[in-house]
Amino acid sequence: MASSSDSFNIVDHFYQAATQWPDKVAIIYKDHPITFADFEKQVTETAYYLLSKGISRGDRVLIFVPMSIDLYRTVLALFRIGATAVFLDEWVSKKRMEACCQVAQCKAAIGNYKLKLLTFFSGELRKIPIRLGVGYKVVPKVDFPATIYKDTALITFTTGSTGVPKAAKRTHGFLNEQFKALIAKTGIREGEIDMPVLPIVLLMNLGSGTTSVIADYKASKPASLNPEIIIRQIRQYHVSRIIASPFFVKQISEYLNGHHTHLDKLTRIFTGGAPVFPHEARIYKQAFPDAHIGVVYGSTEAEPISAISVDELIANDELNLGRGLKVGRVDKSAEVKIIQISEEAIVAESEQALSQLEMPTGTIGEIIVAGDHVLSEYYNNDEALKRNKIFIQGKCWHRTGDSGYMGNDGNLYLTGRCNTLITIGDKLITPFVYEGRFLLIPNVEMGAIMMLPNGLTAIIELSATVNREMVKTKIEKMDIKFDQIRFVAKIPRDPRHNSKIDYPRLRFMIEKP
Repeated sequence: MASSSDSFNIVDHFYQAATQWPDKVAIIYKDHPITFADFEKQVTETAYYLLSKGISRGDRVLIFVPMSIDLYRTVLALFRIGATAVFLDEWVSKKRMEACCQVAQCKAAIGNYKLKLLTFFSGELRKIPIRLGVGYKVVPKVDFPATIYKDTALITFTTGSTGVPKAAKRTHGFLNEQFKALIAKTGIREGEIDMPVLPIVLLMNLGSGTTSVIADYKASKPASLNPEIIIRQIRQYHVSRIIASPFFVKQISEYLNGHHTHLDKLTRIFTGGAPVFPHEARIYKQAFPDAHIGVVYGSTEAEPISAISVDELIANDELNLGRGLKVGRVDKSAEVKIIQISEEAIVAESEQALSQLEMPTGTIGEIIVAGDHVLSEYYNNDEALKRNKIFIQGKCWHRTGDSGYMGNDGNLYLTGRCNTLITIGDKLITPFVYEGRFLLIPNVEMGAIMMLPNGLTAIIELSATVNREMVKTKIEKMDIKFDQIRFVAKIPRDPRHNSKIDYPRLRFMIEKP
């Protein structure tokens, strides 16, 4: 990795791609394509405009723009002038949004009508000095500020509803390392058309000269996903690769399977952000029998950590699920250790001291990861830094909060979030593993395990109206005894990917009077 003081800007990758493929389509949004050359012109003109409005290097700018050409034009223009793009999740409450604003202390905000509406109700938004719409005007050219590797390019707030918001701080240098790691994992193919549902991937595509088709649905509202519309886009634009959440891939797969049709030109699929169990892998494989389908394990602070193909997942079926879900071999860009699970901050003076915390092969512990693409900073949150990072002589180890173990076969296995593990006597119960086993019961859409005041409880969401006694009988035959089995209309999912169980919300829902 280059020195933190070296001159560099992550947008340089995009400008190089625009020079190499000026007439190639960069983005297709709502049937409107734009070439790399035209997009480069818009990005540059927007950058001059933002400078004319008083935004410059080091300024933090809150973004309220949906996934669109306007969004990426604005973000790349901010990168170009050395400003920092700040993103909040669309689903956060007003209280949480204002807490994030207090942490970020933005100089400017850019957005559509939603920004104007929110500003009317939010005192914190009204404190932001400069507020702009998504448009721009052509203004005189000036010199762009010089940027370096350690300049902050992007701040995103990680999922959470309590405490001081945890803001992931990505420098230009960090984004460059993430860019290289993701390119190495997903590869670039000449003429490939991609549908990147994960926003960071579209940025990667702009830097690698890959055409991106923006899926016609609102990620913050999963119910808005209409598989028929997405499939029509895929066919119309000859999409050959998708990088999306498991929820997205499963919805498309189930539609194709239900209508006995295939997408022959879609040859590569990558998914991540939530676990994919063998049962779901079979659904993907049935829909895309000839495609390469990879499942990437990672986190906001470290992407990728490992990867596995659905073919290998299927081979590691429910009979061999055992104590964990195989997520493949550790990526060459990452270094992984399994350490003792602790709720406290961890301080290690040396690698030798850290090795004293390591768990033997096959023993469950917390997964920690290091590498050039591993986030080493949070913005204005020393407590989060102490809790989530271990620094040893300049090397940063990130604590994922995930439990798992290294198998004798050299693969990494997941056993769920550390804070969901349940100890009863001398037995460790991993709810995550049973989430996968519940899916094997017909008509079970999702299942969870929690320790409640009334004892160990299985919580089940059904996909259809069925005889609950039949489902209960199958659950009662499992290798652990439940004190109660409860059925709910809907188990809450994580708002980002709509794939993982949101255990805090589930507990609140179950225990509320």
